[in-house]
Amino acid sequence: MEFDQLLEKIVKDGHTHAKWLNTLSFMENAGARKISKCEHPVSVTLIQLKHAAEEHRHAYYLKKQIGKIDPELCKTYQADELLAPVATRQYLHSLDVKACRYLQTVFNLSKEELKYAAYLFVTYAIEVRADELYPVYQDILTRESSKIMVKSIILEEEGHLEEMIHQLNEFSPDWKLHAEHILMIEKELHDQWINAIAEKVAQLDYA
Repeated sequence: MEFDQLLEKIVKDGHTHAKWLNTLSFMENAGARKISKCEHPVSVTLIQLKHAAEEHRHAYYLKKQIGKIDPELCKTYQADELLAPVATRQYLHSLDVKACRYLQTVFNLSKEELKYAAYLFVTYAIEVRADELYPVYQDILTRESSKIMVKSIILEEEGHLEEMIHQLNEFSPDWKLHAEHILMIEKELHDQWINAIAEKVAQLDYA
């Protein structure tokens, strides 16, 4: 099933759509928490603080959108309120672990340096993905005349990507070479996540 077809199916079923929004909210929240964990105790940058704050706001915004479907749905991030909860929880964590392993091998960094490098490369990979995912989602929401909107998130994610590229240019002149490797890792994990969601959504046909 193509990604846009999968999203169409999700958006047409209220309960599943609420879980999808909650799943996105969970991932935005997890991303914000990981950015905060990567902060240097004293040398944290303004951009890093901005990113953490905006990712937290995205998590809140997506969670609040669920109320347009049914205010009683998906009040927590418990497994039964997420789509493909195991794959969802593993996605960002696995990307972080695998990226750290690669970055440590090629750059030989201290603990604090590795945390910052992971913030740069993992956030870059996630922003590249967000720049693909949210516009497709918004197009389907518009087509289905949904009350849900993610246009504000799209604009901020585009800004994040530009900021990450600026920081990566300062970090290493050959960052693109290493970013390609991280993007390959992310693609594999993303495909696993989407496949797990597709399997769950396919079960709706037999429910």
